[in-house]
Amino acid sequence: MGEEGTEGTVHLLCLAASSGVPLFCRSSRGGAPARQQVGPWISGSPKLKGLPFSVIGSLNGVHMFGQNLEVQLNSARTEDTTVVWRSFHDSITLIVLSSEEGTSELRLERLLQMVFGAMVLLVGLEELTNISNVERLKKELRASYGLIDSLLGDSELIGDLTQCVDCVVPPEGSLLQEALSGFAEAAATNFASLLASGRVVVATESWWRLGTPEAVLLPWLVGSLPPQAARDYPVYLPHGSPTVPHRLLTLTLLPGLELCLLCGPRPPLSQLDPQLLERWWQPMLDPLRACLPLGPQALPAGFPLHTDILGLLLLHLELKRCLFTVEPSRDKEPSPEQRRCALRSFYTLVTTVHFPPEPGQQEDKVEDAAQQTQVPRACYLVSGTEEPGTGWRLVALQLGPRRLLLLLSAQSPVYGLRGLATHTLQALTPLL
Repeated sequence: MGEEGTEGTVHLLCLAASSGVPLFCRSSRGGAPARQQVGPWISGSPKLKGLPFSVIGSLNGVHMFGQNLEVQLNSARTEDTTVVWRSFHDSITLIVLSSEEGTSELRLERLLQMVFGAMVLLVGLEELTNISNVERLKKELRASYGLIDSLLGDSELIGDLTQCVDCVVPPEGSLLQEALSGFAEAAATNFASLLASGRVVVATESWWRLGTPEAVLLPWLVGSLPPQAARDYPVYLPHGSPTVPHRLLTLTLLPGLELCLLCGPRPPLSQLDPQLLERWWQPMLDPLRACLPLGPQALPAGFPLHTDILGLLLLHLELKRCLFTVEPSRDKEPSPEQRRCALRSFYTLVTTVHFPPEPGQQEDKVEDAAQQTQVPRACYLVSGTEEPGTGWRLVALQLGPRRLLLLLSAQSPVYGLRGLATHTLQALTPLL
């Protein structure tokens, strides 16, 4: 199995669908964040940072040619590149090219969905569907570059692929939940969350009811912004309010730990004075400090995991939340980057080949009962079998709304994979 995201380049093109005029191009190389590599598209430039106009014209032209013949071109593969096209509202065309080893169409399709969601989040749907001034739209889209670049880069999060919210499990979640609910009521908003490195620690019920993709993109946006004590950020909600902006207020409680509020014209940021923060959060200082290492770990310190586990991904497909970590046994090979690549690649495999469609992605047709009884509940993959004691094991298990993927060391016996996964899922079930 190829390791998705290991080597190669990802190019993202955004064009006006009606005219084919490029709006921007972003790229990442070797998993590096694109904002460190590539600038915006410049009108009149002979290239889009490595992509000749002839290539851009051909990619857009073949897609438009197919549409004129009522043929929908979704993807194509060459010897070393995968290309995926996607049109949104007959106004914006996004094209992604990836030469990364083992990259999947599912990954690229969901990347384009997230990228368009990021554009709506920061520019609004009206500007994208009624393009009256291309040059003005290009300038406005620059506000989305940081978020788009973070989606293209090698992130420690996985919500871009799973379309579930990255979460962590705090040691004293009930105390933090009570403080958050009280603070949100005092600030006159129903939408509030506490984030650790772009992952949700606790949130109000209304925040959890946010739709896709904003439920994933809002924490991702906060995690991609430079550190700041407080922010008042205008955002649109791609699912809930794509044409009317809301205000995203953020307050840094501790470095890496941010309080987020989603609200209308009120309250002004100045009303969230230190006294209000002190009243609700000063007594929570120790529980807040305990959340600081949770970003990459996801699970509380001391949570019992089998020593063979090198990484895990737990999804709750109905709640659209997930726990993702590659921190267990950090002293063992492979590296955290390789672990993330292996789990992401395994997720695309089991999602596209083995397990039934996730909620909201079912086919229109209804499968007959005989087919439904043959849906697998577990699968596994073994790598490095040519040399004993090398490589790793991957196992996936689905039980009800929960799906667990584990990355295990080569020492883990194949005959025990399902039992280990079942035991781990039982231990994790109360957390998510």
